[in-house]
Amino acid sequence: MLETPVRTEQSRFEAIAEKVLAGERLSFEDGVALFRYPNLPALGALAHAVRMRKNPHPYVTYVIGRIINYTNVCWVRCKFCAFYRPPNHAEGYLLSDEEILQKIDELVQQGGVEVLIQGGLNPKLKIDYYERLFRLIKQHYPQVIIHGLSPTEILYIAHISRLSVRECLQRLVAAGLNSIPGAGGEILVDRVRQQIAPFKDTAQEWLDFMREAHQLGLRSSASMMYGHVETIEDRVEHFIRLRELQDETGGFTAFVCWNFQPEGTELTHIRKSTPVDYLRTVAVARLMLDNFDHLQASILTQGPKVITVALRYGLDDMGSTMIEENVVSAQGTKFILNAQEIERVIRSAGFIPKRRNTRYEILD
Repeated sequence: MLETPVRTEQSRFEAIAEKVLAGERLSFEDGVALFRYPNLPALGALAHAVRMRKNPHPYVTYVIGRIINYTNVCWVRCKFCAFYRPPNHAEGYLLSDEEILQKIDELVQQGGVEVLIQGGLNPKLKIDYYERLFRLIKQHYPQVIIHGLSPTEILYIAHISRLSVRECLQRLVAAGLNSIPGAGGEILVDRVRQQIAPFKDTAQEWLDFMREAHQLGLRSSASMMYGHVETIEDRVEHFIRLRELQDETGGFTAFVCWNFQPEGTELTHIRKSTPVDYLRTVAVARLMLDNFDHLQASILTQGPKVITVALRYGLDDMGSTMIEENVVSAQGTKFILNAQEIERVIRSAGFIPKRRNTRYEILD
């Protein structure tokens, strides 16, 4: 007797679950099957089992940090971005040193330990600007971790400063850079990147940059922005390319994904991805990224209700308090929680909140 499609899906899921529980690595075909498996609670339970195997303590961590978007001037014109302003635009800005230090002072007053410095590809800013800024920050706040600049920014700084990527990274580290955020990963498939950000670095350039950074001893996060023009297969390929690089370097601290926010962008015709898609995506990520220790929530795009559920779908970290955020928020989404609100979400999901630093070291 022929099996029905539902029975076939169930049999495939059970076979995948056996591999997961045995500690075996999942294939590309397994990842695609998980995205198409209709029983979302069962998928979440399997991802949660892996999460508890990797991080058996009943903790969910978070960091008190702040994003400083030091400039919004950017020539790349990514179609998914509502934050940037092209060079010479009336609304373009570059924060002064005093403004940046004031923001960091507010962070420190709240017990913060991490400043995420990100902006655009501003053609007026070369390596000497960042060296001076990082040294200034470390002079005033030596205890603050500079989690700074996306791969795309550093690749451009190296280019316009006529430096190799390694030389650029070495100079930034000497000036005070401590780690690198995983921004700009979007989807690591060039067909997709050409559609949403044709002037940005290629998938291989992004991966090669991260390899170089990890070889210099820098740790970084890894990211994915989904829910635009990519396919399910593209998402799985993204996971596998990250997993392969992590096998090689071990330099990724955590993975975080968020859904594309179409408001105010050139892609307003794309319907925003649902919370169900987010739960499915983080669950599959937890199962595919077997060499990543941590999966971080996107509280900014999902909000506390969805994240409370997602903490049982493979996530073990809430990310940063942020204090402020301007890039994703420029597209109309804004769930910025303080430490008390983050801890309330963690407790409501049945876990114990723990503060950490950028290196995922528990502070309390």
